[in-house]
Amino acid sequence: MTGLDARLLEAHDKGDSAALVALYKEAADQANTDTARGFYLTHAHVFALELGHPETLSLRQALIDMGRESPL
Repeated sequence: MTGLDARLLEAHDKGDSAALVALYKEAADQANTDTARGFYLTHAHVFALELGHPETLSLRQALIDMGRESPL
């Protein structure tokens, strides 16, 4: 398990959605494949939506740019 994995699990255990947005973004930045990047960005976006997080729109745009979300 990497340090990032441990921090993700800890944030999930604590229910720290703000940390999860940041950690899933970090994981997306470190991902080796587009599939993994899309997975992590989707999770970051879902937690951002739940919080009304300031990065919600930029996360959605990243998913649109990857072809994993449709523009309105």
